[in-house]
Amino acid sequence: MNHLILTYITFFLCVPATFGKTVSGIFKSDSAREQNGQYITKFMYHGGSGLVVCRLENAPLAGVKESKLLLFPETEEGFNIDNLSCPDRLSKAQLSIHLREEEHNQTLPHQSYPTVWMAMYADRYTCGEGGIIPAHGDLAFTILLFNPDPAGNPLEHFSAEEAGLHSFYCLLILAYFVASCIYVQPLWRALRKGGPMHTVLKVLSTALALQGLSALFNYIHLARYARDGVGIPVMGSMAEFCDMVSQVSMLYMLLSLCMGWTLSKNRKPQSRPLQWDSSPASKALAMGGVVTQGVLLLWEQYEETEHHSYHAQRSIAGMLLIALRIILALLLASVLYTIISTERSALKRDFYLSFAKGCFIWFLCHPVLVLLSAIFNEHQREKMVTIGVILCQAISVVILYQLFLSRSLYWEVSSLSSVTLPLTMSRGGQGRY
Repeated sequence: MNHLILTYITFFLCVPATFGKTVSGIFKSDSAREQNGQYITKFMYHGGSGLVVCRLENAPLAGVKESKLLLFPETEEGFNIDNLSCPDRLSKAQLSIHLREEEHNQTLPHQSYPTVWMAMYADRYTCGEGGIIPAHGDLAFTILLFNPDPAGNPLEHFSAEEAGLHSFYCLLILAYFVASCIYVQPLWRALRKGGPMHTVLKVLSTALALQGLSALFNYIHLARYARDGVGIPVMGSMAEFCDMVSQVSMLYMLLSLCMGWTLSKNRKPQSRPLQWDSSPASKALAMGGVVTQGVLLLWEQYEETEHHSYHAQRSIAGMLLIALRIILALLLASVLYTIISTERSALKRDFYLSFAKGCFIWFLCHPVLVLLSAIFNEHQREKMVTIGVILCQAISVVILYQLFLSRSLYWEVSSLSSVTLPLTMSRGGQGRY
């Protein structure tokens, strides 16, 4: 686990993120020629009177190069410009801003629905018509992209896909704060008392604290983003890091409970409340699941360019993550069905059913929400998945807290041996305690 966390830290320190909808950079004539137009950015407008502001540091040089900023709206078939010749590709632009001044403001035409617009740079040398590119130097630029605010003024940096996330994280932090004020003392007393579920409660509390930190970092990033369109990228990266560690910690705990953590037959001393079944097979399977999810999470974050913990799963890594969670849920369901069908104690059956409910919500909320998001408009999908997963996993944690803090089940279930826990790998450990 420690090695995996160190890998996450190294990844987030070394991999730069693409951020903004204030975009700063360099217009390069050679890049524009190589790509038949230099790609700058994409932005989804609500459909109202959006605004593009382009600022240059060397307007006379832009005039010499005959520089242009081209804007392409996405259609139902996409942008459909990749296989076109250079002149035909540039002619598909719906708006062309001729860059001759230090600042240009361009209002976009009204659209009946949210639309993605792509910005591209071109000049007289892009299609080879200007011959050899002179050593004029490159153009530094800053582009600001604005959606209309509720009053209709183009002042909002959030794209249509991101609108509302800032308010959601604000409410989420408020909910975390209120809940912590109410429950932190009872939880602290339960942790100090120890007991058979002591280790589980510590892992649950750590995972919940990491989720809270992730929400706080996201809020700070988006609060700054609302003002300048850039935000604090390191906060966005830290939010993703906390969420990934929380996901891995919960997976490790759930797999460990299912495969090896033994709730002993006898009440153990407080210093040894929960024992790990050191079966090589159970350790290998638990760590295998954790490492697999960790690698897929890193792969997904590497492919994505925006700061979001959950995506609409258009990447291979995202689809593999969904498949992993479905496989874990199905495996858990099959074993729990076998155990519950043969269990005579109603109290133990309630324990298994509650445990299964928490696990299924945790594992299946992401795949189910991604599937349901297909019926929504494109600009609503990622918000639905992000908000839905956060709320469902919070419900899962509450269910597990209630289960492991319940005094009626607390000691009864502690008499269970590891052989009766779901997905237990070692069947010969019954008589060890």
